[in-house]
Amino acid sequence: MPDLSVRPSAVAPKPVADLLERLHRDGIGGARIEGATATGITGITHDSRLVMPGDLYVARAGAHTHGIAHVAQAVAAGAVAVLTDPASAAAAAGTGVASTLVVDDPRVAMGPAAAWAYDDPAEAMTLVGVTGTNGKTTTSYLVDAGLRAAGRRTGLIGTIETRVAGEALPSARTTPEATELHALLAVMRERGVDAVAMEVSSHALALGRVDGVVFDVAAFTNLSQDHLDFHHDMAAYFAAKSLLFSEARSRRAIVTVDDEWGERIAATCGTPVTTTGARETADWRRHDESPAGATTPGSLQLTGPDHRTVTVGCGLLGRVNLSNAALAYLVLVDIGVDPDVAGNGVASLRVVPGRLERIDVGQPYVALVDYAHTPRAVSAVLADARALTAAGGRVLVVLGCGGDRDRDKRALMGEAAASSADIAVFTNDNPRSEDPAEILASMQTRVPAGAPIHVEPDRRRAIELAVGLARQGDVLVVAGKGHEQGQETAGVVVPFDDRVVLGEAIAASRGAGS
Repeated sequence: MPDLSVRPSAVAPKPVADLLERLHRDGIGGARIEGATATGITGITHDSRLVMPGDLYVARAGAHTHGIAHVAQAVAAGAVAVLTDPASAAAAAGTGVASTLVVDDPRVAMGPAAAWAYDDPAEAMTLVGVTGTNGKTTTSYLVDAGLRAAGRRTGLIGTIETRVAGEALPSARTTPEATELHALLAVMRERGVDAVAMEVSSHALALGRVDGVVFDVAAFTNLSQDHLDFHHDMAAYFAAKSLLFSEARSRRAIVTVDDEWGERIAATCGTPVTTTGARETADWRRHDESPAGATTPGSLQLTGPDHRTVTVGCGLLGRVNLSNAALAYLVLVDIGVDPDVAGNGVASLRVVPGRLERIDVGQPYVALVDYAHTPRAVSAVLADARALTAAGGRVLVVLGCGGDRDRDKRALMGEAAASSADIAVFTNDNPRSEDPAEILASMQTRVPAGAPIHVEPDRRRAIELAVGLARQGDVLVVAGKGHEQGQETAGVVVPFDDRVVLGEAIAASRGAGS
């Protein structure tokens, strides 16, 4: 479990009465104090296991339990105040805690309270928020590369890792909870970070994880079916993403308009917006100069509203990364990075972990690991793989679908894999609490008749099977898990890294064939 208790080293205590004033200012409903008003607060958490002396403990309703069930534990650990809802206030007061701050909805109050607790760290740095279904991680890495090229001291927050001025920390989720986020930003401020590139998930927007933060620039990549187990339909998914582009959450926006969702974001954006994409209507129209999947650094041209054309290099594989590079470049220029420096920084990035990451053990074919776990992403990565094949070469893919997630996309992912690859091997991803056999059956319901698919539930054996089928000139893609280093089945996580397993399988096959 990643350490989410990262805190700034020095926080001056502030009276809870000041927080009440802040919540009133921010329009948080029903805010009042029961008990002492002068209690000094030095931190905040919603997790009773992470309470430190001087903390404000947020007792809110969770997915399975209410935090008030753990309030005694929190107070015993040193919490000096509790933030909770009216129905739970009596239970909090019963612990003898000095102050109980009551609000209608503690989740809504968490972000403003955390920003207050750590003296609004977001205001001390340039913040870039990247959202969309696919490409958030890569775009964030590209922005970070450009910022570092400009000499900025950077932070990075996202799916793969969190980085604080070059120090890498693991990430538990794409976007931290509000209490963790503001503490992390305070640590970054303490260590001299002046610019942060951050992935902002739809869950984070819907659940208020980025409340209390206003991004200098919000960036949009694309939207396609994902997370409908949480959002239920595309309209709700889009509505969650749209929240980032309101005046309350961002100052400016850079939006990719290669799909209808991007055009809708641009049309309804509550802040000044610049658009980019391959469509003629884009403010900065993208012209891809490199063939899809080029193995050498590619480039693209952007033509602006004044007909000025700039060329941007891209050192990453795949046509989709030309779109990500264009978005990152425009974000960097928007926040004041010199255009030449921005372009060089974007072009300097050669790999993003688990994103079209090449595995080379001397084999006569191309082997890639990618995080593609939506129908659109699977189709896109396999199209890029097709462009990498030699004459007569084939595309092979190993793919699974995660359990306890959007069930409706499984058949579409299976269809995309079987239709876009010459050989598809269906296997387990992270079954979690679901029956793996049922997930695999769902993946096959839309597979075209006669499509060459293999089903091997064991992921290691599936990768070994695909390696055994690969030949010179082919491209083999292991998709779905990307950078992940574990596989979860029935509540048990075992070590599993597609990149390591694929490399081992290739090495073993070459040894057997020598």
